[in-house]
Amino acid sequence: MVKKIALGSVGVMALAVMGLAGYVQLNWDRTYDVPYPDLAVSTDSAVIARGRYLVHGPAHCSNCHVGSFDEMVRADVGEDVPMRGGVPFAMPPLGTIAPANLTPDPETGIGRYSDGQLFRMLRHAVKPNDRATLSLMMPFWNMADEDLVAIVSYLRSLEPVYHPVPEPDWTFVGKTIITFAPLFKPVLDPRPPPAAPREAPTAERGEYLARYVANCVGCHTKRDPMTFEAVGPEFAGGMEFEPEPETEDIRAAYERAGARFDPALWMRSPNLTPHPTGILDDFGSLTAWINRFRTGRTLPQSPMHWGPFSRMTDTDLEALWVFLNGLDPVDNDVGPTVFRKGSE
Repeated sequence: MVKKIALGSVGVMALAVMGLAGYVQLNWDRTYDVPYPDLAVSTDSAVIARGRYLVHGPAHCSNCHVGSFDEMVRADVGEDVPMRGGVPFAMPPLGTIAPANLTPDPETGIGRYSDGQLFRMLRHAVKPNDRATLSLMMPFWNMADEDLVAIVSYLRSLEPVYHPVPEPDWTFVGKTIITFAPLFKPVLDPRPPPAAPREAPTAERGEYLARYVANCVGCHTKRDPMTFEAVGPEFAGGMEFEPEPETEDIRAAYERAGARFDPALWMRSPNLTPHPTGILDDFGSLTAWINRFRTGRTLPQSPMHWGPFSRMTDTDLEALWVFLNGLDPVDNDVGPTVFRKGSE
C-alpha cells in the first residue's frame, strides 16, 4: 500500500511538472495588443538637446546600450560611444540578455520601428514584436510625454550603425519567471504627469528623477533576485549585485580603467533614506553630495552609473538631495556595500 501511494505521488508530481512545462512553453513568449501612445518625434534642436541630456545623463541609456564592456567603460567616462547595443548581461539563473541597438539603422537598429512602437516600449514595456520586457530595467512608464519625445527625437538624430543584436537567451527558469512574474508583464495603467516637473531643486522634481528617469528606486530597494519584486522598503537599499562572469572583454574593460576584475566581489546598494543607518549621513551637506557625483566612478565594479550621473546638472542633483532627505527614515543597516559571499 505504501509503495502504491508513493508511486501515485510520484506520478502526480510528474504530471504537475509536465503540465507546468507545457504551460510555460505556450505562454512565456505571448504577445500583447497594447495601443501605441499618440506621440511623435520632433526635429527641434532644443528638444533633441534635451533628449541628449537625458540619454547621457540621468536616464543613463548610453551606459548600457553599447557593444562591449570595454565600450561601457568608455561611455561611463564620457566618450561618445555609438549606442549599437549587444553587450551581454548574464542574469543567472534566468538567462542572458543584450540591450538593443538604439541607433537609427534601418536593419538592426530603431530605424526598423515606427515612433509608436518606440513610445509604446517606453510607456508600456511592450517591445516592437509585441512581447513584454522587464519593465524595471527601463522604468520610464511615468516619464512625461515631453521627455519621452525628447529621448526618441535624440535617438532618431544619431548616425545609424549596423550592428545585429541577439535575442534574449532565456533558460527554462527564466521562461517560467517571465510567464508568472508581474514585472515581466506590460504596464497597462501608466500615470505620467501632464508635464515634467520643471528643473528646480524641489522634492517633486527629485521624486520624478528618482522613480521615472534615473531609477534610483530600482536598485536602492531590496528585491527578489528571481522576480525582481520589492521585498524591502523603497530606497532603503539592500539589493545585491552578483559579479559578472569573468571574460576577456571584462578583463580588458577593467584594465582600461586601471583596475583588476575580482570575480568574487559582490555589491549591495546602500540605504538612501535619511536614517543614521543610511548613506546620506556620510555626505552631511548638499555641497558634499554634489561633489561626490562630480567625482564620478571610484570603484570600477560598482553597478552605479556614476558617469552619466556625474553629468547631471547641479539643480537636478539638488532635487534628488531634497527628495531623499524628505523620505521617511528607515532603520536598515544593509552591511558592507562591497563584500565577498560567506566572508561577512
